[in-house]
Amino acid sequence: MGLCLLAPFVALLWVGSYARTGPRFIGIPFFYWYQILWVPVSTVLTAIAYVLVRREERRRGAARAAGADSGGRPRPDRGEGDEGGVSR
Repeated sequence: MGLCLLAPFVALLWVGSYARTGPRFIGIPFFYWYQILWVPVSTVLTAIAYVLVRREERRRGAARAAGADSGGRPRPDRGEGDEGGVSR
């Protein structure tokens, strides 16, 4: 997941790798279209990272609900006598 977020950061900070005019794409120098290309690529990589994080959160939530974290016994979500945060 971290690599998905790190790749655009490194690719765009390493200016020496794309600080040139050729090859041109529809008349646009490489320096510009390379950076523009990273906009949709970064979007896709961020979406992949989001999906991976959400999947891991769901897996951990399912493990907690099954009681895997508490030695096989389900953990109570609220303390005894707790009215869900409503005080009287």
